[in-house]
Amino acid sequence: MTKSDLLPEVEGRKKNKGRSDPERRCIASGELFPQSKLLKFVISPDGFVVPDHSGKLPGRGIWLSPSRDMLEKACKKNLFARSAKAQVKVSEDLVDQLEAQLTKRCLDALGLAKRAGHLVAGFEKTRAWLSDQKVGLLVQAADAAEDGRGKVRALAKAVNPDLPIDESFTAQQLGQALGRESWVHIALRPGGIADTFVADAARLSAVRGIAGQPAKK
Repeated sequence: MTKSDLLPEVEGRKKNKGRSDPERRCIASGELFPQSKLLKFVISPDGFVVPDHSGKLPGRGIWLSPSRDMLEKACKKNLFARSAKAQVKVSEDLVDQLEAQLTKRCLDALGLAKRAGHLVAGFEKTRAWLSDQKVGLLVQAADAAEDGRGKVRALAKAVNPDLPIDESFTAQQLGQALGRESWVHIALRPGGIADTFVADAARLSAVRGIAGQPAKK
């Protein structure tokens, strides 16, 4: 058996044994990337290609760079079937499904952080947490006035130049995630929920085809 005969997942695991973020091979570009930077898909029992954002679905993972170009290439050139070595079905709206699911994961993470007491919302509370250096992620509404966002962004960068800042969602989306009409400024404590949000928001930005990362440093 040659190196090229190895399954992408196995090859990546062998090259990265002992690392916390093993590499996987993108089926569209053929390049190796850290697993956390890729989208994972599996084949459902009825033969459909389905996203596996949580990494908990059964079946061998199929890995793809999180860009609309790579997704469209994989669909058009039947790369999912080639990787699975089986006939598969790809929904025509797979890219749109993926965008919707990643959006939901991000917003659900905010709700989870609120219930866990790891989140505050509003200008004053967000500013207070930033001043006390309690923040691992700043989230601001994309459609809010730049003046208000700019003030909070400047404070965040003064406190921690490397603080991730996300401005991917509208005030209404942020509000609905937290049980009210709208929110503009949200701060999350450092930790797993904030880290998960940043990773999913980066994937979402790439799928949307937006230049740059939503979680800016």
